[in-house]
Amino acid sequence: MRVAIALACWMLAAIVPAPAFAGGSMAEVDAARRAAGNRRADAVALGTALFARVRSAQLLKVRVDGAGAHEVAGLVLSGVKFHAPLDRAAFRDEVIELVRISFASSAVEEVDCWATVPLPPNRRIVVTGDMAQPTTKTVFAVSVRRAETAYADRIRSGYDVFWDRAFAARLDAAPRQGASSPGAQSYSLLSSWSP
Repeated sequence: MRVAIALACWMLAAIVPAPAFAGGSMAEVDAARRAAGNRRADAVALGTALFARVRSAQLLKVRVDGAGAHEVAGLVLSGVKFHAPLDRAAFRDEVIELVRISFASSAVEEVDCWATVPLPPNRRIVVTGDMAQPTTKTVFAVSVRRAETAYADRIRSGYDVFWDRAFAARLDAAPRQGASSPGAQSYSLLSSWSP
């Protein structure tokens, strides 16, 4: 019986057309996989603009949520895995660029950007269901409204920006951008991370 079901599934997969984004660019594929929120189509469109080039900071999720004509974007970054070496200044510049692209390519009124790191696994902690405990920790967060014209200066100054002290210290100790070794593909702060 299992063989018959598996064969039927295989045959069905062969005749059902693939999703529209399957043949698209890498940016479109990444955007479709990482889109979330109650305005998912808008999240995919925004993600396509954000994934147009490989970012130094790994963008994990692009959310667009809205009510009526109001939309807010949420960008989740990895706080442990980067595509290029990032110190604190380079990380801030990456966030500023993500915010700029978000406003330029969508109608969102606000962009919330945060970075997370995984918490150490604990077998005694429930991670699903009603009693679920967090599995990640927020180590950076900033919110920017479209009407705010000097957001880049505010983010660079650190005003109204959350930085986890340990995360900021690890970025400060990280190699400077452009100091990568030949052939390196990704950079991680995970090996030295402890919340």
